[in-house]
Amino acid sequence: MNARRRTLLLAAGALALVTTLAACGQKQHWDLDNVSAVLANLKFNLTSDTGQKVTAADYKGKVVILYFGYTHCPDVCPLTMSHLAEAVKELGPQGKDVQILMVSVDPVRDTLPILRAYTQAFSPQAIGLTGTPQEIEDVAKRYHVAYRLGKKDKSGNYVVDHSAAIYVFSKDGRGILIGSDLSPVPSIVHDVKQLLAD
Repeated sequence: MNARRRTLLLAAGALALVTTLAACGQKQHWDLDNVSAVLANLKFNLTSDTGQKVTAADYKGKVVILYFGYTHCPDVCPLTMSHLAEAVKELGPQGKDVQILMVSVDPVRDTLPILRAYTQAFSPQAIGLTGTPQEIEDVAKRYHVAYRLGKKDKSGNYVVDHSAAIYVFSKDGRGILIGSDLSPVPSIVHDVKQLLAD
């Protein structure tokens, strides 16, 4: 084998190796916004809708979708929860490895039985979380969630203005993605599948 042929074969081999390595290191495509560089990892100390004290460690091994809302919400909350429930349903058997967590920003009205009935009406994979006003404020600040109770009407009813983002965490609790009430179900399914495969 002459030197020129040997050089060409070595170059071809090197190119094949580089191409293979590049393929192995391909970045994942996300439909939701990848905010892994700035999103805090999953961390909280709250109470589940079954009355149990829970922390992020209780959901390790599952892809967690975190949402802040309240049961009296007239539009955005039920829309978002229905989207999340549909996404989990479309995952089929994989859905058991996904946990939807809704943190109530209205702990006075969202008693445990009300919160439990609300979340379960959407999905068996959904759990409501609540706590003291300070505990809720602490976790809301961690994810830059804004919320404000409106003025009560003559009947004592009020709305709660709140951020409508959904936060998606990997199975080891790393903050990865952010979406909203407008995120399409297929996009949520696509991204959660990738996280489940990690």
